[in-house]
Amino acid sequence: MASLASSSSSINFLVHVPASAFNGIGTKRRSRGKTSSIRVTHSSLADASALLQAAHYTVDTYIKTGMVIGLGSGYASGMAIQYLGRQLRAGVLKDIVGVPTSVASASEAAKAGIPMDKYQDCLQIDFAFDDADIIEEGTLSAIIGRQRPKDEESVLLQQKSILNAAKKLAFMITESQYKGDLDGSIPVLIQSLNWMQTAEEIDDLFLGDAEVWRRSSIGQASPLGGDFPLVTREGHNVLDVIFTSPILSLAEVAESLDKVNGVVNHGVICKFPCAAVITSSDGLCIVNNMPKNAVEGSKTGTKTGILKHSHIDPSKPRICKLFHTIRSTDKLFDK
Repeated sequence: MASLASSSSSINFLVHVPASAFNGIGTKRRSRGKTSSIRVTHSSLADASALLQAAHYTVDTYIKTGMVIGLGSGYASGMAIQYLGRQLRAGVLKDIVGVPTSVASASEAAKAGIPMDKYQDCLQIDFAFDDADIIEEGTLSAIIGRQRPKDEESVLLQQKSILNAAKKLAFMITESQYKGDLDGSIPVLIQSLNWMQTAEEIDDLFLGDAEVWRRSSIGQASPLGGDFPLVTREGHNVLDVIFTSPILSLAEVAESLDKVNGVVNHGVICKFPCAAVITSSDGLCIVNNMPKNAVEGSKTGTKTGILKHSHIDPSKPRICKLFHTIRSTDKLFDK
């Protein structure tokens, strides 16, 4: 997309956690049938096992007693919620309050015995975790909401509000979801009044690079939303902006969408600080973004040693094959 130049002002710390650090995790897990996510379908048992490791790592590393936690929606988030419940019952964690991003995550939290609160603008959320459809390499800008959650109209508005309100955020994804040249769709929540005018403006904005379809609630998809266009409980429509050319900068796409009259919100999240817990055949890779001025001696950039699940010698940097680079072991989000 010629009009969207690549722009990345973030610095990334990469930490490799070997698969051996998780020996035994998930080996006795009960079968849950189909490994389907709200947004991403994981047909591979290897992916499912790796995401279980990512879920355990996320809870053990970032969640502390007394925190208010944003509970994400998706396959990995579901496993993280279950594990968080077990840690509460075991007394490892106490006084946790969960803020669910969807009906599905609220149901999972209820089954896990996690106390919950509804999201309000004044609520302080210490940390949130979630699945993502795809994450932009380098910036950790993410796309969420590509697929409609089962039995829900759309959770995009609440989900994004909770993730943006969190002081810290972590996504749990597979290696294939961390990419440089992005394509595919971005969901855009729009006002239903004069929706076609809004859709045409977005179509003109990305002319030649994307198609704009109104999402249907049931039946065959079509540019106009078919016989039953999706209408959220707030009365909004959902457009899918389907990019056929590489997206050079998610941040610039998001900025352009924010300026369109009639756009309520969209599925792009550009969050600092943010971490991606990425599964690979070698174990987990953790990528952290933070502003450049947070690197030298600042609180968020301070090196503090070994990651919780890792047996890495901090004096010997590890090679993270997934990203073809060497970094020392930095604990993310440390105060």
